[in-house]
Parts: sequence; structure tokens; C-alpha cells
Amino acid sequence: MADVIEDKIKNYRTAPFDARFPNTNQTRNCFQNYLDFHRCNKALSSKGQETSPCEWYQRVYKSLCPMSWVEKWDGQIEDGSFPGKI
Repeated sequence: MADVIEDKIKNYRTAPFDARFPNTNQTRNCFQNYLDFHRCNKALSSKGQETSPCEWYQRVYKSLCPMSWVEKWDGQIEDGSFPGKI
């Protein structure tokens, strides 16, 4: 399983099609992958496990999201005012 994940991350080019977000507007896809990355990191870190599988979500949101949004959300997480549930 870990080999398959590492292989997918290694061969990653851009965000693949996600059936949950079939429309052209990928704003929700961007936000969901940002949340999934932080939730994955939090869950695996609390169990003392390696967080490398979470890199997939990070690569997807970095390819979909404008960096200004990511910087804003990172700042909101630090301030404790982020609107999403992580």
C-alpha cells in the first residue's frame, strides 16, 4: 500500500479528476483538499505515524489553489479564526 502511494506521489503531475467536483469551477475542490491535508496531518501525527501519505493532498491543493488563498488560510489557522473544521 505504501509503495502504491509513494509511486503515485512520485509520478504526480497535476490534480487528477475527482468525481465529487465534476464542474469547471474547482474552488471547492481546492478547499476540500486543503482541509484533507490538514486533517490527515493531524490524525497521523496524533497517532505517531508517518505523514507522507498526506503529501498527496498537499500537492493537489497546491496545484489547484491560488497561493494567496493558501497564505490567508495558513494565517487564519495560526490565529484560530479558520472557518473550516480541521
